Amino acid sequence: MDQQVTLIATAAMGLEAIVSKEVKELGYENVQVENGRVVFTADVSAIPRANLWLRTADRVKLLVGKFKAVTFDDLFEKTKALPWENFITEDGEFPVVGKSVKSKLYSVPDCQSIVKKAIVERLKKKYGVASWLKETGAFYRVEIALHKDEALLTIDTSGSGLHKRGYRVGQGEAPLKETLAAALVQVTNWHPDEPFVDPFCGSGTIAIEAALIGQNIAPGFNREFASEDWSFIPQKAWDEAFQEAEECANYDQPLNITGSDIDPDLIDIAKNNAMEAGLGDLVTWKQMQVRDFKPKQENGYLVSNPPYGERMGERPEVEEMYRDLGVIMRDHPSWSVYVLTSHEGFEKLYGKEATKKRKLFNGFIKTDYYQYFGKKIR
Repeated sequence: MDQQVTLIATAAMGLEAIVSKEVKELGYENVQVENGRVVFTADVSAIPRANLWLRTADRVKLLVGKFKAVTFDDLFEKTKALPWENFITEDGEFPVVGKSVKSKLYSVPDCQSIVKKAIVERLKKKYGVASWLKETGAFYRVEIALHKDEALLTIDTSGSGLHKRGYRVGQGEAPLKETLAAALVQVTNWHPDEPFVDPFCGSGTIAIEAALIGQNIAPGFNREFASEDWSFIPQKAWDEAFQEAEECANYDQPLNITGSDIDPDLIDIAKNNAMEAGLGDLVTWKQMQVRDFKPKQENGYLVSNPPYGERMGERPEVEEMYRDLGVIMRDHPSWSVYVLTSHEGFEKLYGKEATKKRKLFNGFIKTDYYQYFGKKIR
């Protein structure tokens, strides 16, 4: 298990620092933060552990090699020179996907087929295969990413994106990605013994992610990963990673988490999603409008992704909700409030300037994460 690999945890724009913190908390050093990704070197047991534990990363990719490529010959020869046989078995299935940005080699289909051909040649030679490779075995999705003439060749270890935790049986109209929801919680100073509320909970993603964080449950515990079938990762590494996740979970941690929404159908979906996540009745779900929200305890955390009012007809209604929220929270200064929205007039409507703001993308929508720090009562 001492084979060293370089891994890339990909991240949505604005979340790189949070992903980096998570990687370091797993005990990995030599961590580099770049645009949209966090790069680190570790032994192969990091593949199961990173996939199981990273809450805010999109995927974990294995770096096979990087080099400058300005001609198709460059791309072919340098790809062929990489040690693909260290990872892909003789019968491995390896489709090649690609992207190219600001590079001389801009035809993605051509780049994909050249990389495929180069890997085939390398593997045939290494495995002593005269005709063709069967490709009936384990699945390895290879990616060629060209950026400013630098080629990056990776194999995706995750399979489905890491936001697919396996608990979402239903969703609302504009669901928040689980990875972003986890990031919204992690940015706060919330502790599991403090009240936590999402008054615009939709299908429940923020509250569910908070509960998983609160009980230290590995987000990938309920799903499968492409690399579980890879022979160069010992089965022992997977067994130990799942064992560690089981031992680290604190199922006895009491939680005070509430999700509410005006739409009763969404509350039903949220309940089902929470059950699927194995959280049972750990989260309280309520159908109500935000103006009826009345915090009963001190030192709570409100974390939410309310409607943005992007559609013109909805705007007055959404702005009214922001005003209502501001009026309610004015009477509860010990509460910390965190709101993600694309509405640029949020602070004015809420009636207070945020303590701190953070730029984030919700999908392709540019948003601000407005943070209001409460004055704790001890």
